[in-house]
Amino acid sequence: MVRQVLPSVQNYWADQLAGTPAENWLTYHGDYSGRRFSRLAAIARANVKRLQAAWVYQAEGTSHQECTPVVRDGVMYVTASNIVYALDACAGRKIWEYRAELPEGIKPEVNRGVALSEHRLFFATADCRLIALDARNGSRVWEARVADHRKEYRLTQAPLVIKDKVVVGMGYGDWGARGYLDCYDQATGALVWRFWTVPRPGDPFSETWPEANNAWENGGGCTWMTGTYDREANLIYWGTGNPAPDFYGEGRTGDNLLTNCVVALDADTGERRWHFQFTPHDTHDWDACECPMLVDAAWRGRPRKLLVEANRNGFFYVLDRITGEYLLGKVFATQTWARGLDPKGRPIVIEGTDPTPAGVKVCPTVEGASNWMSPSYSPRYGLYYVVAQDGCTIYASSAAPFQEGKNNYQGTGTQRLPGDPARMFIRALELQTGEKRWERPMLGSEWSWGGTLATAGDLVFVGDAAGNLVAHDAEKGDALWHFYTGRDLSASPMTYASSGRQFVALASGSAIFTFALPE
Repeated sequence: MVRQVLPSVQNYWADQLAGTPAENWLTYHGDYSGRRFSRLAAIARANVKRLQAAWVYQAEGTSHQECTPVVRDGVMYVTASNIVYALDACAGRKIWEYRAELPEGIKPEVNRGVALSEHRLFFATADCRLIALDARNGSRVWEARVADHRKEYRLTQAPLVIKDKVVVGMGYGDWGARGYLDCYDQATGALVWRFWTVPRPGDPFSETWPEANNAWENGGGCTWMTGTYDREANLIYWGTGNPAPDFYGEGRTGDNLLTNCVVALDADTGERRWHFQFTPHDTHDWDACECPMLVDAAWRGRPRKLLVEANRNGFFYVLDRITGEYLLGKVFATQTWARGLDPKGRPIVIEGTDPTPAGVKVCPTVEGASNWMSPSYSPRYGLYYVVAQDGCTIYASSAAPFQEGKNNYQGTGTQRLPGDPARMFIRALELQTGEKRWERPMLGSEWSWGGTLATAGDLVFVGDAAGNLVAHDAEKGDALWHFYTGRDLSASPMTYASSGRQFVALASGSAIFTFALPE
């Protein structure tokens, strides 16, 4: 039986997130919507050139951070692999830290952040534990075993607090893990519900998997990035990963539902309300774990509750988030695998684009046209900001037996094209049409994993692979300011206010950088 909670307690955090004070950044995405838009405007187009480093905190335990800081009432919470830090958000002074010890043989993984409730903090560990801490002092309250790390599951995402529950997904589908999404009781750590993304024989959608070889048992479909939540509809929206093996599809014929989907689940029960599959029978590792952003806007003359996503497969999508109805699909990056989308949003696949033993050139690259790095949205301009890649990969594949504990690429390989490097851009897409309003190239020779942040100061911040945090004009795209951090950026910026001063913060290498205008 699910524990009953007094309404005043159960709804406290939902009320906080529904009317998030601009000075706070309360979830991985800032709020439930995934828009990564802040109403703070002290840092604006007119003065951003004066922005300077305010403080830097050097974390231990990692040289590569992917977390987004969370801030409440002047306290910042960050993760560095298996360590959680609470910092004074105004000065960078450490308040407390918590270290989660890992079993022998488990190397520290990247960790993308924490979830907060009224007095508790939740984070996931590389060895697949969900740990609850007292946010005031860092003491451990409980821990729950989400998965068996010996079966090559890993947890790297920031959990999501919803009412009196906390939701967390799992990763490493490329190693043959079968995906699911878990929901735990905040007070006790007891499992409330579990939603499997790959069906067993006889379950709904099992007909989209072969019957002969039990491909579902190692079918992938992991839920490795933080989702979003619509409080009025009481629906959770979560992306699912690619099927496994990644590039060899002959052993898993069919659409392979519910991989490469966004799923809408009842937050109380985990029951599926609807799903939309972006890439049926994916053979290019194009997960659908990009942020399922929630936007309320007029659509073709009437108000609609929308879900917006620039998918790894190269298409920008708009869906009705209550019904799952497909409304719009538009190419936003170079792609050569589909002629387009049919009236229901299903891709019209070009023959000969599946991987072969000899290899076949297909765009986008194996990293995708976009990936887990966060998009953002400006309600003033109706623009969706995304880090996009134009590039191609040679995909090769042949049959090979599954080996537990090894990357389940099954005799495959991917190869870059000599003399034809991928190019990175920040692109502003019009919500109503998917058309590109502006784009700017990003520096760096490698893929950029830095996400975006939009603010009411008419700015969009983004980090590039060369180590620069850049502020762009949200309307026109002009680069107005930049700061070189010294390391490639693999995290998304955020903003908050403390002691009446607006800050922008970003993880880079092993450090947390914060920026503010001169006092």
